[in-house]
Amino acid sequence: MPSIINHARLLGRVLRYVQIDTTAVEGANSYPSSPRQLVLGKLLADELREMGLKDVEYDAHGLVWATISATGKPKGNQPLLIVAFNAHVDTSPETTGKNVKPHVIRNYAGGDIMLAADSTKVIRVADNPELTQLVGKTLITTDGTTLLGSDDKSGVAVIMELAHTLVEHPQISHGPIRILFTCDEEIGHGVDHVDLTKLGATVCYTVDGQGAGEIDTETFSADLASITIRGINIHPSIGKGRMVNAVRAAAAFIDRLPKTGLSPETTGGREGFLHPYTIEGGVAAIKIKVLLRDFVTAELATKADLLRKAAREVVAEIPGCQIDVQISKQYRNMGEGLAEEPRAVAFAQEAFRRLKRACKLTIVRGGTDGSQLTERGLPTPNLSTGEHNPHSPLEWTCLEEMTAAVEHLVELVQVWGET
Repeated sequence: MPSIINHARLLGRVLRYVQIDTTAVEGANSYPSSPRQLVLGKLLADELREMGLKDVEYDAHGLVWATISATGKPKGNQPLLIVAFNAHVDTSPETTGKNVKPHVIRNYAGGDIMLAADSTKVIRVADNPELTQLVGKTLITTDGTTLLGSDDKSGVAVIMELAHTLVEHPQISHGPIRILFTCDEEIGHGVDHVDLTKLGATVCYTVDGQGAGEIDTETFSADLASITIRGINIHPSIGKGRMVNAVRAAAAFIDRLPKTGLSPETTGGREGFLHPYTIEGGVAAIKIKVLLRDFVTAELATKADLLRKAAREVVAEIPGCQIDVQISKQYRNMGEGLAEEPRAVAFAQEAFRRLKRACKLTIVRGGTDGSQLTERGLPTPNLSTGEHNPHSPLEWTCLEEMTAAVEHLVELVQVWGET
């Protein structure tokens, strides 16, 4: 049966969206953290209105809300359930998203892909074995100087194409569908201004997953450790017996963290870690930030205890220094909340079954907006959308995988419409 998805239109969408610089900015005092997130948000709202969707709102925070009206009929006295789809418009600050020049590779012939503007940047099959299954497909890459922004503009394009497809095919029976595009997911603020009562959904799906055919059902639970090390600064010429060097104390502190385990470099699968990722300051004071990650929420406290133990040892070793360890909550494993609404995952699996496609349940060694939405009471698994190598100049996406994602969402809303 031929697909009803407009491939050329979907490709045009993602190419259009990735060329708008929406890089999130850590530590910004505004929401969203970068002004061009607003530019993309306004464009999306305008395109949704042009499709004829109702209740399209582009709010003061840059969030885009819209409703696709139900085409199905309630069964008995039970109202049709509302399903929501979410993607984020911002891109990671880890690699620049300015002046993105996407390159389209049609009929991919196989083999490594050397990026156009930087010959040292190569998408290697050895690192991307999924490429062996995509010969003949259409790939989109960067030129090697920026990220692509497929995370999550592939997801944005997939949801937009879902909306357009359902408008064009009113014979497809489904319940009410809510669309929500958020900002600043990459810096942990994606759902800061999301009103779940306003969204009104029974279930939500973030469309922000890698590859194809995957349903992310668990994420890390996450805390952030902010460590302040205080020393005593004085001119080094008279420092004997008086200087307390916070830099040396910081080095001693980092050196006490596990080296052969409990780090991103040495763990995989369901193993958690401690990840010191920023350090700044001088002799008088050093600030260190450490990510605490584990699939078992209770294990975060054990990891925090390791940091406090290291702090005590350094204070004993370097008299006069002071170390303060503050732990703040970030997000929790969405698997804990999804267990309370098993239909969220089961119906996504059923949609794949009806399409006669294999799927697998996967875990995310990170977090999604769905982690926070699920914790707040809205079950939100994460679905594949063709992303590969996110946050990197080696990022790429596959048009056929994006098309498959749209087809999956079309089937999924029909499954929910039958309840």
